[in-house]
Amino acid sequence: MNAPLRINEALLIADRAFKPFQCVAWAPQDGNGELSLTVIDRTNNSIGRKQIPSSAYTDPEQLQRLLEQAREELSLEGYKLQSWSMPN
Repeated sequence: MNAPLRINEALLIADRAFKPFQCVAWAPQDGNGELSLTVIDRTNNSIGRKQIPSSAYTDPEQLQRLLEQAREELSLEGYKLQSWSMPN
């Protein structure tokens, strides 16, 4: 996957990366192009946050690195995530 990602594709990928938890993602209205991700547990508590600049979420390799880093941070905090790999 070398073609630039559209925001909707990046959102779907991010959502799948944090299963079994829910990933809520949005682009702030200030128009800076940044994507905000919040991972929520089953009791609706936020367990992780990540800001992703547009240059990273449009690039599959950068997005993969950032999502893997966020997954690792959650794992270190004791959260068990399902296995995941970046789609091709």
